[in-house]
Amino acid sequence: MKALRRSYLFLVLLFLYAPIAVLIFYSFNAGDTRAVFGGFSLRWYEALLNDRAILSALYVTLTCAALATIGATILGTLAAIGMHSMARGLRDLFMNVTNLPMLMPDIVTGISLMVLFIAVRRFVPLSRGYATMLFAHITFDAPYVVFSVLPRLRRMNPNLYEAALDLGARPKTALIRVILPEITPGVITGALLAFTMSLDDFVVSYFTSVRPQNLSMLIYSMTRRRVPPTINALSTVMFITVLTLLLIVNYRGSSDARQKRLQADSLKLGGS
Repeated sequence: MKALRRSYLFLVLLFLYAPIAVLIFYSFNAGDTRAVFGGFSLRWYEALLNDRAILSALYVTLTCAALATIGATILGTLAAIGMHSMARGLRDLFMNVTNLPMLMPDIVTGISLMVLFIAVRRFVPLSRGYATMLFAHITFDAPYVVFSVLPRLRRMNPNLYEAALDLGARPKTALIRVILPEITPGVITGALLAFTMSLDDFVVSYFTSVRPQNLSMLIYSMTRRRVPPTINALSTVMFITVLTLLLIVNYRGSSDARQKRLQADSLKLGGS
């Protein structure tokens, strides 16, 4: 039975990562085609750095992801704090509403935002471009921040904020000096998740922006004609970047869980 489980796991991992391994392997191909491997070379990585269209798309991707992360982190953190202080029924309602952008298919989110921006054009001169793509990224990034911050708020001592107010601190000061330091790990984890989701988004960006293009949109437009070898190098860089960010998020999550267990063990030892 154990051998069967291992074989099944091996097949699943093989189907998931074999195509990516082949892509990474051929990104170092010195030849011009995928069918023939002409030896190891950094030729296509050098071509990647000299391609103005790719560099422009990279700039759009990074700046949009960074700005969306900042906006989503601020909005998501404030929303999580507000939801945490609500009554249970109202909090559950807002939790379900916050769940919707994460549960809906990306194509539904993209089309609905596109229709919204087209409707807004009747009142505001807003064309589909960088600004609309940024607003869309903030929209689907914010829920990830909310669900990263809420567990930290639940574990926080609820009397700390009220004690700060009793000692003379203003609500703003208590928020900055008491609450934010307690939930900082959750805020950072949510920000990393938001940046990762924004970095490799295609569907929502495709429906909410015509120009400029991010990397995902550029790759799609290039593959509609002919897949140039630089796509292998670009996809490899994007995969490694996203994988690194996800590993950091998972490491922070495991570190927080380990710290929580250590605190619980210390409390048990202190009580005994």
